[in-house]
Amino acid sequence: MKPLLAFSRVVDSINAVFGKAADWMTLFAVAISAGNAFVRYGVSYSSNAWLEVQWYLFAGMVMLGASYTLNRNEHVRVDILFGSLSDRYRLWVDILGITIFLLPAMGLMAWMTWPFFLDSFFRNETSQNAGGLLRWPVKLILPLGFLLILLQGLSELIKRLAILFGEKPAEAEVVLAYERPLQ
Repeated sequence: MKPLLAFSRVVDSINAVFGKAADWMTLFAVAISAGNAFVRYGVSYSSNAWLEVQWYLFAGMVMLGASYTLNRNEHVRVDILFGSLSDRYRLWVDILGITIFLLPAMGLMAWMTWPFFLDSFFRNETSQNAGGLLRWPVKLILPLGFLLILLQGLSELIKRLAILFGEKPAEAEVVLAYERPLQ
């Protein structure tokens, strides 16, 4: 189990880097949006490129930040019975959910979006808007984001299995953390 936990720590650290990048993208998107609004209404000038940069940053925030959100166990859960289960049963629910739903879905999405990116890359696709940007960089974010979520799913599966088998990874507190909805 130790080599698997080492793999899990590597995946966690990679996704932490992408999570911090998503944090910075949020700041840049807000600054660009405010700058766009000021320039558009204050100086009566507008640029499609800046609007597309906001769109690209938003795509990066969502697709690159999702894996880090999963790593921090801060993703949205549908809590019908989950909150009333013991830690052991929660681990089993997570293991089944990751194995049956998350991993196949993220593998399929990464596989399906890769040709979408490649087509755009080889055609050197650009936006049809005047002053628009290249499209392939934002299309690369799709398979990359799904791959990162897939890898983080594997990492989460490893950590949960380790806890079930009696090992306590350093991240056990995060894995077992559960906050009930506020309703």
